[in-house]
Amino acid sequence: MGGVDVGRVAARFHRGLAAVVVRAVCVVGERAGLRTVALSGGVFQNTVLLEAVVSGLEGERFEVLVHSRVPPGDGGIALGQAVVAAAHDRLSR
Repeated sequence: MGGVDVGRVAARFHRGLAAVVVRAVCVVGERAGLRTVALSGGVFQNTVLLEAVVSGLEGERFEVLVHSRVPPGDGGIALGQAVVAAAHDRLSR
């Protein structure tokens, strides 16, 4: 990488991406009048990115919701689908 340490490149990437996410949430939050944000999806399985985004959003006084019992990726989606299917099954009886 042109003599730049790979770890340094990775750290800059994560900081830059986190800054973009925080800025986008700030813009959307301002326009929509919202101060609570939920971070979900497979990208937030990356703890480096998750911690940077949470820190940035909390610094902007957002309430940040993250997964604690259910994984943010495919496992959480599968669980949600199972819950909906079970509810649908119950209602159709």
